[in-house]
Amino acid sequence: MRTEQQVRTDLAAAYRLAVLAGWDDTVYTHLSAAVPGEPGVYLINEFGLGFDEVTASNLVKVNLHGDVVDGSGRQVNPTGFTIHGAVHAARPDVECVLHLHAPWGVALAMLPDGLRPTSQWAMRLHNRLGRHSYEGLALGMQEQQRLVSNLGHLDGLILENHGTLTVGRTVAEAFMLMHILERAAQAQLRAMAAAGGALAVVSDELAERTYSQWVGDGSERDGDVEWPALLRRVDRLSPGYRD
Repeated sequence: MRTEQQVRTDLAAAYRLAVLAGWDDTVYTHLSAAVPGEPGVYLINEFGLGFDEVTASNLVKVNLHGDVVDGSGRQVNPTGFTIHGAVHAARPDVECVLHLHAPWGVALAMLPDGLRPTSQWAMRLHNRLGRHSYEGLALGMQEQQRLVSNLGHLDGLILENHGTLTVGRTVAEAFMLMHILERAAQAQLRAMAAAGGALAVVSDELAERTYSQWVGDGSERDGDVEWPALLRRVDRLSPGYRD
């Protein structure tokens, strides 16, 4: 089992990498991770901190009711609890939940057809993204139930008119899936702009075969290979996250 410190370090690194990728939205949106050995407890950013200010030590422990349980008395964003608490409760198989308002993901969330199988990136997510209708600010328990139902056992959600969400068995996996989703959205939207909306879409059969080739037997997760290089990048460009 991974230690809490390992998870804290990876999650803080993911926040810093999100800034480097241009995915942050001032103090809004969240990346969260379950605390090993403490069922129903997860780590999330303190409300009011920029992603570039997040460190391993200033991540806040909260329970599935949104209560801060580390004795710090720090604040967390209630919309973060609505989304992240619901997913962690429904998906104990995942360590990490990422929800972002990243530019290309938000643009994708405005398209009725969502992500199409038009690139290798998109094919990794073929039939692995649910959709959740926009209901205003995510604050209600009833929306929690609809959101987790729409996610099911998939890899993520397109939050219509809102943003994107990915989950992973590790922080690295959730981060890489968001990277793939953002790249796929960027490629699709640029192609649509260049071609007046026309796209070269592959068949479902080919998309499914490409997905199967990508994930293989499941023994190697997205992020297993890439994460050490990403940690070296954040060590160079945004040091201090390990504190």
